[in-house]
Amino acid sequence: MRLTRALRSVLGAVVVSLAALVVGRAIRDWNTERETAKLRRTADTGRSDLFTMEDLNEVPQPVREYFATVLRDGQQYVNTVRLEQEGELRAGDADSEWKPFTATQYITTEPPGFRWDAAVRFWPQIDLRIVDRYRDGSGHASVTLFGLLPLGGDEANPELDEGELLRYLAEAVWYPTALLPSEGVEWEAIDDDTAAATLEYGGVTATLTFHFTEDGEVAKVHAEQRPRRVGDGYEPTPWTGRWYDYETRDGMRIPTAGEVVWHLPDGEMEAWRGRLTDISYQP
Repeated sequence: MRLTRALRSVLGAVVVSLAALVVGRAIRDWNTERETAKLRRTADTGRSDLFTMEDLNEVPQPVREYFATVLRDGQQYVNTVRLEQEGELRAGDADSEWKPFTATQYITTEPPGFRWDAAVRFWPQIDLRIVDRYRDGSGHASVTLFGLLPLGGDEANPELDEGELLRYLAEAVWYPTALLPSEGVEWEAIDDDTAAATLEYGGVTATLTFHFTEDGEVAKVHAEQRPRRVGDGYEPTPWTGRWYDYETRDGMRIPTAGEVVWHLPDGEMEAWRGRLTDISYQP
């Protein structure tokens, strides 16, 4: 009798978990479709601009070499992007464990926007869903269990908006036409291997230092002050994104792997490391 009751309890727990997974996935898919439609609705997806070397007349030499490396003459400007990732991330401090994740991200370039939707495996058969969104100049972040139970997040505020615009600018190495001066990015030379890129949108200004290799690729980007969520607020913290394993996709040279590091007073803290598993563009 006791064994039967125990078996029923286990089966009941399994059924509840499976139901939560199914419902959570359905809600996640519905929200993804709805939010992606909103993102695309405000974007100009019908542009047919083409890149030419004349677009580089006023950029510093290391930036010119970068574009000459990653773009081909006649390359169509990227309007929207869909990419998939896998990797590991830390949700806490430097002592927290790495957790595996898979993610799908949608990006628009006119205007700048994205939606990053990740499933993070925290315990066996239990995923947390993390959504990072930037649309119309406003950021949004949320964490839910099974896509159903809210666990945390943040609505648009000046610090979050700045952090999301910095993220868009740093990840533009995946859609490099978005870094051209015609897309609103202002470049300023620092030395033979580095240049500062500044993008202003929605009343917020984001500036990153781009470090280029001898091969004309971006090795890393750096922000002296990126807002980092600490407790109920934000702390401006040095931040670096590193890029490597370049491949040619749709005629563009892009990195397929990278990592993100916060430079804390007591040392570096790696927070994210991942790899592209798929990427597609709609010109």
